Amino acid sequence: MSATLPPTIGSLLREWRQRRRLSQLELALDAEVSTRHLSCVETGRAQPSREMVMRLAARLEVPLRERNRLLTAAGFAPMYGERRLDDPALHAAREAVDQVLRGHEPYPALAVDRHWNLVSYNRAVPPLLAGVSAELLVPPVNVMHLSLHPQGLAPRILNLAQWREHAFARLRQQIAACADPQLEALLESLQRYPAPVRSAAPIEAAMVVPLQIESPAGVLSLIGTTTVFGTPVDVTLSELALETFFPADETTATALRSLYAQHATA
Repeated sequence: MSATLPPTIGSLLREWRQRRRLSQLELALDAEVSTRHLSCVETGRAQPSREMVMRLAARLEVPLRERNRLLTAAGFAPMYGERRLDDPALHAAREAVDQVLRGHEPYPALAVDRHWNLVSYNRAVPPLLAGVSAELLVPPVNVMHLSLHPQGLAPRILNLAQWREHAFARLRQQIAACADPQLEALLESLQRYPAPVRSAAPIEAAMVVPLQIESPAGVLSLIGTTTVFGTPVDVTLSELALETFFPADETTATALRSLYAQHATA
């Protein structure tokens, strides 16, 4: 039984170029290399320099994790480190994440990794998880499963059809950007959950898709934002995202403050 050969630098570059829907000419012009040389690299007739690999990866907006893979395939050492969040070298970054999450209270905020696994959260999150199956809260907690699972938040999300489409759209964007097979598997598993009755307002009609959810303090209408590190040089940091939620109306703001106060003093 023959072993599977690792992908070549040429095949990986061609895959990313096609994923970005660029012709060889377009990429060559953008990266300031000759079309002939790029063609030779893709077909294996020429070996790119380290500088060329990094330049092409930057123009193709290849994620840091995959840039390391490109460098390795080209015979170079990986450039970007990958550490656990509890690594002392990332202490300052982790402190920054925790400060952002705490500073967002009394509104909910959480941090997730590239596969939507929960990394950290603030004290405004637990009150919203009342009634969620204990099995879904066993680490690692996947936020997508938590929100769309029939025993998760889904039964309490009033605009579930809209929110489900919104979640699927975000996953598809991520898959297109990073080609992660685990994200593809996550999307497939989520799509197997029972589909809700479609809401009256299509997702295209809304400027922002709110999360409308029932809570012990009444119906909450939340607007989410996503924050990432601006110039990371570590793979783990580049894949970390902060999901912060703001009240869409004063009724929600008042309810969130009440829930937070009750939980903080419990």
